[in-house]
Amino acid sequence: MSGEFLIRQLADGDWDAVVALEHDAYAADGLSEGREALQSRARCSPETCWVLELDGAVRGYLLSLPYPPLRCPDLAAPEDGAFASDNLHVHDLVLAEELRGRELAARLMEHAQEQAVERGFTQVSMVAVRGSDILLRFYGYRAHREVALPASYGRRAVYMSRPVG
Repeated sequence: MSGEFLIRQLADGDWDAVVALEHDAYAADGLSEGREALQSRARCSPETCWVLELDGAVRGYLLSLPYPPLRCPDLAAPEDGAFASDNLHVHDLVLAEELRGRELAARLMEHAQEQAVERGFTQVSMVAVRGSDILLRFYGYRAHREVALPASYGRRAVYMSRPVG
């Protein structure tokens, strides 16, 4: 791996790589959604879904979509349609295992924040799983433990949000 990282819009030809990355990241914890659910979320807002590319290969991705505040998609079901909302929900962010710990997740999150500003969103939300709420607090996210999450996220999941800007 010698090239530069590129963040670009998710394209139709990226799905095999995205599904493989998602499966590797979540299957062991029972959190893997599968291709149909992932694609249903991206169809709701293709302009807010990106991949991280290195040397022509997809090595990470971030799927986000407008979603009502204090609500989130259910991992067990595909999306029925898009919402009109000023909240951009970061549904999923995954990096290839060998790229973790290199601040690339922060780079993807910064890209999402910049795009949220450009597109007129006022808030960004996400569900933290597997203890990632600790890191998200560092980036200015506030936990909303009062939000009841779908069981598909597991017991340790926490809904979090932060203002845009």
